[in-house]
Amino acid sequence: MILVDSSVWIDYFSGRATPQTDWLDDALGDEFIVVGDLILTEVLQGFQRDRDFRTAKDLLLTFPVMEMLGQDLTIESAANVRRLRKKGVTIRKTIDVIIATFCLHHRLSLLHDDRDFEPMERHLKLKTVRA
Repeated sequence: MILVDSSVWIDYFSGRATPQTDWLDDALGDEFIVVGDLILTEVLQGFQRDRDFRTAKDLLLTFPVMEMLGQDLTIESAANVRRLRKKGVTIRKTIDVIIATFCLHHRLSLLHDDRDFEPMERHLKLKTVRA
């Protein structure tokens, strides 16, 4: 199963061709893709036009939507921030650690286009899709 980060969905809906959006376009219908509720929020909040919002929402809701937080994952995410900090890694966005922790917890691979995940790949063994 693959979780697609908002960095890829935003490029996809903006019509930007990247290795990740090309991979996503090819994978639609062939790979088991899930959407996290926090990623759904990040993606949908960026649409200016109602029609674009509805189109994106309708497409994203064709995939299973998983709730990404709860007490256990919140504590696990905080522990991962502390683990990374002890290794000298500064995390810029808490949401990225939450996404990585969610993937680790559920054994999902992550498709992303965000360099902030690289230390989590290295130090936490986050599995990612290589586009």
